[in-house]
Amino acid sequence: MHFSDLGLCDALQAAVAERGYDTPSPIQAQAIPAVLSGRDVMAAAQTGTGKTAGFTLPLLERLRTGSPARNNQVRALVLTPTRELAAQVAESVATYGKNLPLTSTVVFGGVKINPQMQRLRGGCDVLVATPGRLLDLYQQNAVKFDHLEVLILDEADRMLDMGFIHDIRKILAKLPPKRQNLMFSATFSPEIRALAKGLVNDPVEVDISPRNTTTELVTQWIAPVDKKRKPALLTHLIQENGWFQVLVFSRTKHGANKLAKQLEANGIEAAAIHGNKSQNARTRALADFKNGKVRALVATDIAARGLDIEQLPQVVNVDLPNVPEDYVHRIGRTGRAGATGQAISLVSADEFQQLKDIERLTQQQLERKIVAGFEPSEPLPTGRAPLPPKSKRPKKPKPASAGRNRNGQPSGNGQRAQQGSKGNQSGNGGNSSHGAKPAGNGQRRRRPPGNHPANGNKA
Repeated sequence: MHFSDLGLCDALQAAVAERGYDTPSPIQAQAIPAVLSGRDVMAAAQTGTGKTAGFTLPLLERLRTGSPARNNQVRALVLTPTRELAAQVAESVATYGKNLPLTSTVVFGGVKINPQMQRLRGGCDVLVATPGRLLDLYQQNAVKFDHLEVLILDEADRMLDMGFIHDIRKILAKLPPKRQNLMFSATFSPEIRALAKGLVNDPVEVDISPRNTTTELVTQWIAPVDKKRKPALLTHLIQENGWFQVLVFSRTKHGANKLAKQLEANGIEAAAIHGNKSQNARTRALADFKNGKVRALVATDIAARGLDIEQLPQVVNVDLPNVPEDYVHRIGRTGRAGATGQAISLVSADEFQQLKDIERLTQQQLERKIVAGFEPSEPLPTGRAPLPPKSKRPKKPKPASAGRNRNGQPSGNGQRAQQGSKGNQSGNGGNSSHGAKPAGNGQRRRRPPGNHPANGNKA
């Protein structure tokens, strides 16, 4: 299949071709026709699968033949959980729609609101927004939804995890009932399906990604080390291996700032990116990282959400995440689009429980490599994390005549087999005791990205 087979106009096909793409990714091949049909759509896809173009292209195709927006009106609204993701979606809209007579803009917090109000005065065909800033603009009569045609929730699961459900409901209450609704999420979790009940009507469901699989092209290993020596080991690995671009994950904002300063002190250009940084500072840090001015970008999980970095060779976990699914999301930043990548985790003895949770989720034991000169004073336990039990067919119960036990219950294997089945549900159905619920600090379940053109800037 080619993009020319999807019903897109010549202008959109030309914009896609300029990006160097001819064949759509699986999410694009399924989502584009569904959106063009006019039906509501629920799609499960991860960052890196080309999902942004999966809704951007058909959205632009649908809007190009209608009347332009006027006087603070919006024809299509895209809601995203973070500023970075909003900026990238807006860039995708501008890139693919540059040959069309459509207008678009992006609004988010952390910057002055007046320039955003001015841009909305003449109306906007496509508005990309974060929920909080959008409500601020609505309360100041800067944006109107009387003629809204399409609503898109991008990374809906992340919006729920970050506590935006009340803002989303407020926004939905202000929208006209007759509209097309598109919901993109990493998974079809129970929470997402509950949200969908009040949003989509008889939707087309598109589910691309397998569950709990890590990127095959990513080489993963852990380096046992004392916690206080992690910065020194990271410095050693960067300098010894000549890494020129490495994304480093820290569990906290303070830890990210401190680590970036330590790397700078050791002669490694570094920058930190997290929620307390201004939007300008975050944008500048990301740009410097992409163009090679910064070798190490230290990020928290939420700040890294939606980052689009092509051919990232290394990811390092200085701290293991509390939620094991976030590990899958982190390492999926590398090994994209057929490229190989490397994911290294610096693990101290107090993180063994998080390591067990990750190995249980990914159903593998990560290779241990002790780096010479950084031997831990307290080694990690060597026991392998238990994997979920394999499914077994319940044994056929013995006839009633087999007798009864001391409690008056039928003896035999029937009861035992039923318990085993329940155990499998817990083990394989989502790791009920580890990572089944979003953590209180905004972390969440993630599925690994695919290896298709990266989200946002690629078709």
